Amino acid sequence: MTKQSLGLTDEQYTYLLSSSLREPEVLQKLRQETAEHPMSQMQISPEQGQFMALLVRLMAAKKTLEIGVFTGYSSLCVALALPADGQMIACDVSDEYTKIAQRYWQLAGVTDKIKLYLAPALDTLDRLLAEGQANSFDFAFIDADKSSYDAYYERTLQLVRVGGLIAIDNVLWSGKVADPTVQDSRTNAIRNLNQKIRDDDRVIPSLVPIADGLMLALRQK
Repeated sequence: MTKQSLGLTDEQYTYLLSSSLREPEVLQKLRQETAEHPMSQMQISPEQGQFMALLVRLMAAKKTLEIGVFTGYSSLCVALALPADGQMIACDVSDEYTKIAQRYWQLAGVTDKIKLYLAPALDTLDRLLAEGQANSFDFAFIDADKSSYDAYYERTLQLVRVGGLIAIDNVLWSGKVADPTVQDSRTNAIRNLNQKIRDDDRVIPSLVPIADGLMLALRQK
């Protein structure tokens, strides 16, 4: 996984950030702390976080879902873009990682917007569906274990409303999906989902080559 947009030289990437990134101090501090984490490659890039926040604002989203929190950079980007009465449901299994996230949510003053479920995400998604929350989310971000991407997508598609947007991370997978000689299970899971979404008439797709690839799927029915 890459933490910056694929295909750019270091000079081009530095220019991209210097000419377009407006990163609040709390996000910058979180990104810097996470950079020292042994699993730092799991964090999204700042330009992707800003892009997702822009999408949330464009949609006037009020209810969002996140599958895979890690140290909370993506959830904080989205929460800061939500209105004062906005709500996010965040799914993760790691108490250790999400303790960092919660510390920064508190610093940013968005704790009241975020409800964290520490459980296998599929269990949480099934619980939300059983509670009658289908068709109620405006935006969802999927960035968790790749082998479950298809299952996350199918449940999330039920949870977002018509006109709601699903964003799926790492769909270029450092370029591995484009190499037919790479046939490991995670690469194939991403590759298969990309093709499935391309052909899925329930959504309007767009694969955006930002960071490690972001698949957007707008639910249309």
